[in-house]
Amino acid sequence: GGLIMVHSDDIGLVMPPKIAPIHVIIIPIFNNDEEKNAVLEKAKEIKNNLEKALNIRVKIDIRDDQRPGEKYYYWEKRGMPIRIEIGPRDLKSESVVTVRRDTAVKESVSFDTLSKKIQSLLSDIQSNLYNRALKFRDEKIIEVSNWDDFVKQIENGNFVLAYWDGEKSTEAEIKEKTKATIRCIPFSEKESKGKCILSGKASKQRVIFARSY
Repeated sequence: GGLIMVHSDDIGLVMPPKIAPIHVIIIPIFNNDEEKNAVLEKAKEIKNNLEKALNIRVKIDIRDDQRPGEKYYYWEKRGMPIRIEIGPRDLKSESVVTVRRDTAVKESVSFDTLSKKIQSLLSDIQSNLYNRALKFRDEKIIEVSNWDDFVKQIENGNFVLAYWDGEKSTEAEIKEKTKATIRCIPFSEKESKGKCILSGKASKQRVIFARSY
């Protein structure tokens, strides 16, 4: 659930490479049996080379009942980090097209440099997803010191950092009034003196409130 909520987009799931069941999906493109045989032969060679060189999981989508575009969407929904497209024109140019799931950026990559490029892309996708999620989290944490601001920021869908008196009854009342509950007590949050956002009682630590979706 956390994975889906943090990284997914309007297309579907986005899988960080370190936990993706498949790292690279290869989509062969062809119009006849002659092209099919040539393209699949090269696709299998690429698959074997990548698995051997990088110790990653690679799959070729050889289904005949779906067009390439349908296969693109199928694997995009499942969040596979990298898609490789290869067809007759790519064989002639000795290259493939790579597509990143996280940014949808397409690149033409030569056969000779493909392993290094895939390795670089996987590393960059992992870092990009982490940094993007971290930036989103940090930008959504809003520190407040009064009840009106608390309600406003909760309504805006933010994570609200505020003092709490430690009483379960106070948390229950906050939930009743705003539908927000304590999501966590940050390890990085040091003890400090303040007043509870609702009761006004003395408090030694701030916690993060938010609504559950």
